[in-house]
Amino acid sequence: MPGNTGHSEYTKGMAALITSMVMWGVLPVYWKSLIPIDSWVIILYRILLVNVFALLIASSRHSWKEIFGYFATDRKTVLKLFAAGAVVTVNWSTYIWGVNAGHIIQTSIGYYIEPLVVCLFGMVIFREKLTAFKTAALVLAFAAMIIQLIHFHQIPGIALGLASTFAVYTAIKKTVTMPPLISLVYETIVFAPFALAVILWLETGGKGALAAGEPYQFALLLLCGLLTVIPLGLFSYSAQRVPMFTLGIIEYLSPTIGMLLGIFAYNEPFDRVLFISFVIIWTGLVFFTVGERRELRLSGR
Repeated sequence: MPGNTGHSEYTKGMAALITSMVMWGVLPVYWKSLIPIDSWVIILYRILLVNVFALLIASSRHSWKEIFGYFATDRKTVLKLFAAGAVVTVNWSTYIWGVNAGHIIQTSIGYYIEPLVVCLFGMVIFREKLTAFKTAALVLAFAAMIIQLIHFHQIPGIALGLASTFAVYTAIKKTVTMPPLISLVYETIVFAPFALAVILWLETGGKGALAAGEPYQFALLLLCGLLTVIPLGLFSYSAQRVPMFTLGIIEYLSPTIGMLLGIFAYNEPFDRVLFISFVIIWTGLVFFTVGERRELRLSGR
């Protein structure tokens, strides 16, 4: 990065990127700390509170007219964001349920293969060129899934669900240029009233978080919106200051932390077959990384 200013911005971007990845990586500890509150109750609170915090932070940077003016000026984009919100809500729900049901390792697999699924979507939807390196990475990821399917006699649904829903979310977001925080407001605004209504019904009926958990757990639960918005904001900040290649590599920090937590902190089963499938996925990621770097070099970036 030329000049002191450029170097300073790059350093800030890297700090923001690493912080966001570490936060996302250790989030399983936070979700686990909320047990025995039901995962679906946690998801409802997250939907509501993400909207609240996104709206509060967005309003500190943008006028109300700027935030809600898209309803009148760009309804097509608003509808896209409603769809993105539905997809990412499924992603969040799958992730939280998976973590609290003892499947942290499988959630990590999902986020390892997610960039590869994004590449596949890019080829199918946006007619992007599929290079030999990306083809090798996709074939190896598919092979790892087949190995798990044969060994466990079941489809790794959590991993595939996380990878595919986030790939769809990424594909939708690729066509949207709205500021990130305003975008997040629209992604959650449709579902927030529904979440609030269900939360009130559950809490007044003695079936919600207040009845299931301890007072400190309810206090922790109220932070779930903030813990979603902060790393997302840091990631958006870093994306404007860090090269895409670096961004992609550092992103693997998050599922790696999650995998290590699943194995060593929560003693999830990690047998030889699962290890082999991880090695195959990592080999695919090496191909993917080499291919991305080669493309950047050839394009002069």
